[in-house]
Amino acid sequence: MLLLECPYCGPRAEIEFRYGGESHIRRPGPHAEVSDAQWADYLYNRKNLKGEHRERWLHAAGCRRWFNVARNTVTHQVLAVYKMTEPCPLPDDTGAPVGDPSMTPGTAMGGAA
Repeated sequence: MLLLECPYCGPRAEIEFRYGGESHIRRPGPHAEVSDAQWADYLYNRKNLKGEHRERWLHAAGCRRWFNVARNTVTHQVLAVYKMTEPCPLPDDTGAPVGDPSMTPGTAMGGAA
């Protein structure tokens, strides 16, 4: 069983959480300038990486808050856990930080805090 550390409640068993998909996805805009192809890409296309991946998780059986997890999808090793309003503390493959601290949960895909 996967052990996740909720940034609000501490370590808990995986059964308390719900996977929310890829994190750090910015909604395209302004809405009047978004093409159908851009909107479809935002709604349906995800990286689905094998290896290190940034994900959103909901502590459904606890504080009911969303947070982000950097996790290796092959080994299931949790590399970092961080709040929705924080950038990932780990760099991506290019060495650049992942995420935008100005991107609030309301602007992330489905992000309600």
